[in-house]
Order: sequence, then C-alpha cells, then structure tokens
Amino acid sequence: MLVWMSVSQHPEGARAELLAAARSESWGTRILPQLADPDAARESAVLILFGVLDSTPAPTVDAAVAKDLDVLLQRRASTLSSHPGQVSFPGGGRDADDADFVATALREAVEETGLDPDGVEILGVLPELPLAASNHLVTPVLGWWTKPSKVAAVDHAETVEVFRVPVAQLLDPATRFTSVITRDGFRFSGPAFDVDGTIVWGFTALVLDRIFDVCGWTVPWDESVERPVTV
Repeated sequence: MLVWMSVSQHPEGARAELLAAARSESWGTRILPQLADPDAARESAVLILFGVLDSTPAPTVDAAVAKDLDVLLQRRASTLSSHPGQVSFPGGGRDADDADFVATALREAVEETGLDPDGVEILGVLPELPLAASNHLVTPVLGWWTKPSKVAAVDHAETVEVFRVPVAQLLDPATRFTSVITRDGFRFSGPAFDVDGTIVWGFTALVLDRIFDVCGWTVPWDESVERPVTV
C-alpha cells in the first residue's frame, strides 16, 4: 500500500501550505467556458474555508494531509434558478455595501451557514474565474477556520444542507472521477468527487482540484474514469 506523506500531516502544516498557495503565481486553471455576456456579468465571491474536524470522524484513507483537515461545503436548494441542487462553497453576489470580495464572501457565508466570521482567518484572495452558467465572475477567498463555530442551513429556500468534508476523503483516488455533461451539442468534462453518494462537480470541484494541485496534495487518480452528471 502506498502512503502519501507531506508536511501537512499536521493541520498547521496544511494551513502553511494553503497560505503559500494563496501567494503562488501558478494559478493557471483549466480552460473554463467563457461568459456569454461579460459586460453584464455580476461580480461575486465564495469562501473556501478549511479547518480541523471536531466531532466528525474522518475515513481511514492514505492521503497527503492530516486526517482531521476538512473543507466547508453546502448543497443549494433544488428550486433555485441557477445551479439547483449542486454542491457549492458559501458565497454570492457582491453588494454595493461590501468593502471588497472578502467582505462579500464572509457576509454570504454568515447568511447561508450562520458561521461566526470572527473565527475565520483570511489566507488570500485568488484570481477571479468565469462561471458561465450563471454569468458571474467569481473571486475565490481562501480561509482558515481558527475557531470553528456551529454551522447549518439558514435559509432553506437557498441552502438545504451545510456540511464539512474531510480533505483526505476528497483526495482518495476511489472518490475521484471525471464528470461529463453534454449541453447544446457541446461536451464538457472536469474533475469531480463522489463523497458517499454526494457528487461534487463543476466549478466547485474544479477549484478544489486546482487548490489540491497547487498545495501539492493531489494523489494520482484515474482521469479516464468518466461519469455523466445531470443539471
């Protein structure tokens, strides 16, 4: 059995690697579908929050990170007009009163999950990415949960579930596959994760995949394994 080791076998090692990644200039991403109407695109931000699992047991898998490292995710309501039912990071559109994208990401995370922003350390702001399906320009904000607080879906009209996923489970090659979607005659594929039947794909999976690569956490997986996903 192969055992993947790194300095992030301790959670504080993971924080240091995330901090270094946030300052990295190697954030070239896979080609994303371009925005249909860039001039009308709405600016938005998401909070990518890593921390340490408390009462939730991590699975027993070999990975390049501590078994108690996790990331905060949520499932969007199936009734929403954009990205219904998909797993996402907390986040949303920038308001006029938001001082910057960090303020947007934290405000949206509070509104959607009820987390205490005082327990969040901002590690960095990553380059904006196009989200063509809803015509948004999304700025990912990378955070570290210095003092985890209770989280839950606040408004079930928008978010039906909030959960913390062990990063070691996401890195497990058995969890990973390539998602495939065909739309308007075009075929799109990208990294995806199957977390005990919960599928993480699309924008969220692509950002996680890139973070794992830049941090040096990625465990080789079989990208030829393809599965269709439905919108």
